[in-house]
This record gives sequence, C-alpha cells and structure tokens, in this order.
Amino acid sequence: MLHRVIYASEAVGATGASTLSIAQILGVSERNNRRDHVSGCLMFHDGHILQVLEGARADLDRLMRRILVDPRHAGVRVLSDMPIAERRMQEPMFLCGDPASLLERTGLPCISCLTATEAEAMLEIRKAA
Repeated sequence: MLHRVIYASEAVGATGASTLSIAQILGVSERNNRRDHVSGCLMFHDGHILQVLEGARADLDRLMRRILVDPRHAGVRVLSDMPIAERRMQEPMFLCGDPASLLERTGLPCISCLTATEAEAMLEIRKAA
C-alpha cells in the first residue's frame, strides 16, 4: 500500500539559500528516491521547507528517520501521513519553482503557517498547473 507524508521544517544555515545548495539536495534526493521508489515534491520559501513524499510505508518511515536527524532541518512538523490509492507525484524529486505564487493562491504568508488541509490544497494546485 502507498502512503503520502507531507512535512514542513525550518531550513538550517545555507540550506535552500543558494542555487548550488538546492541542486545538491535535489541530486542526492533524486538518487535516493529512485533507489527507494519514493516520489516527491520539494519547496523552499523564506527559510522554510515543505516536502511531499509518496511511497511504501517502510520506505517513507526510513526516509523520515533520516530527515529528523538531518542537521539541515529544524522543527520538523509532519502535516499529513496517510494511505493513498495512487501517486500524485510521479517524479523521484520535483522542485516547486514558484512557492510564493502557490502560497498566494492559498492565501497564506509562509510555509510555517500551513495546515495539512492547506498543504493538500497546494499539492492540488501544483498538479493542476
């Protein structure tokens, strides 16, 4: 059975602050996610991270354990963790290129304000684009 986990965290240090740091994160994430059959979407905005992950329960649990101890994250909050019938994300890792626009469409000022419902709404908007 497939599951979806959506989490938000604070980016520590230079994480997500430069094109180079984002490229490094995406490269490693894509390689690991391909290996583990995980798909996902990643968003950086004003020092915060939002990520949607989809895959088998055991693979997501293993990945979340790594994220929880990753020094690039602080204050990890799981917004949603649920079984799903099918994937919405097909790519091993997709970078949301315009987080400000998505936040504006949901009426929220920042990622740290998101609830599970709002994160799901952002996912729907992103997939419809």
